[in-house]
Amino acid sequence: MGSRRVVVLLWVLTLALLLAQVTQPWWSRIVRPAAAPRTVTPRGDLAQDEKATVELFREAAPSVVYITNLAVRRDAFTFNVLEIPQGTGSGFVWDDAGHVVTNFHVIQTAQAAEVTLSDHSSWEARLVGVDPDKDLAVLHIEAPPERLHAIAVGSSGDLQVGQKVFAIGNPFGLDHTLTTGIISALGREIRAGTGRSIQGVIQTDAVINPGNSGGPLLDSAGRVIGVNTAIYSPQGSQGTYIGIGFAVPVDTVRRIVPQLIEHGKVVRPGIGVVVANDRIARELGLEGALVIDVQPGGGAEKAGIRPTKRDAAGRLRLGDVVVAVGANPVKESDDLSQWLEERAVGEAVEITILRDGKREKVKVVLQDVS
Repeated sequence: MGSRRVVVLLWVLTLALLLAQVTQPWWSRIVRPAAAPRTVTPRGDLAQDEKATVELFREAAPSVVYITNLAVRRDAFTFNVLEIPQGTGSGFVWDDAGHVVTNFHVIQTAQAAEVTLSDHSSWEARLVGVDPDKDLAVLHIEAPPERLHAIAVGSSGDLQVGQKVFAIGNPFGLDHTLTTGIISALGREIRAGTGRSIQGVIQTDAVINPGNSGGPLLDSAGRVIGVNTAIYSPQGSQGTYIGIGFAVPVDTVRRIVPQLIEHGKVVRPGIGVVVANDRIARELGLEGALVIDVQPGGGAEKAGIRPTKRDAAGRLRLGDVVVAVGANPVKESDDLSQWLEERAVGEAVEITILRDGKREKVKVVLQDVS
């Protein structure tokens, strides 16, 4: 009886082994020869344009910084004050004194900020000054000069559509990301958070995503030609890149940043007038900047520019309409601001006004209206 059980068990085991072999995947039954190691095919040298891009990144990346927007909170149990990260952005080292340029909207809601350099050292940042109308801000860190790599500064006045550009920044918190593209258009106009227009903006197809804001847009010589500030995102695209990015031109940056460093604000030249809303001017059939009021003792009053007022009978008498600054036409109030921003406080400027249907020219000494 015992021997029969042994025979049955042997048959069961044999059958199980046969079934296991049948149910094994076909590839597990392949007889595999010994694999010969593959040799690496020599790549050869990089193409010249690749070498140029690699060198550009190597030179420019140390100038790009990572900015953390911090909110100050008090712990409910310990009452300790904590700094909580609430957003990130990019920026770049402006000079060896520790000034860092970024977008105003990167630090707009911050109660504190931290700057991380390319060597991964982090520094508490002090706000030096902001210009919300141009979406620019300057921070300062107390880093030693040997840790700072000031970016090379170029010009935006001679740019051409089609030339190569390079963007370095920290999209979605990924530090030192390089993207490339071309200048897609020049002379664009975008609106800052204040509603004021930013003129002469550079349009590019170099990939710019959230976190790139405040980073540099570079030309093929590695010079900053703009500050990446915005992307065009149709409704529903959740702020991601779709092919159109914008950068504040570096000529504007070169004019604004020294003023922020020296004064903490932008010294804006003006003629000392209050102008009407463009909608009101259009309803009145006027093209230009309608003067509503003039500042007592200001340049406009001294030049004889007339404000809008009511006469003795209560009838409205329209004031002068500014239609040109020098040879530059003024079609709306933003034009007046734009042309005056290119001048200096104390400079005498020829202003063309429309008065009682006739054009007149007056000289106005510009004053600080910031």
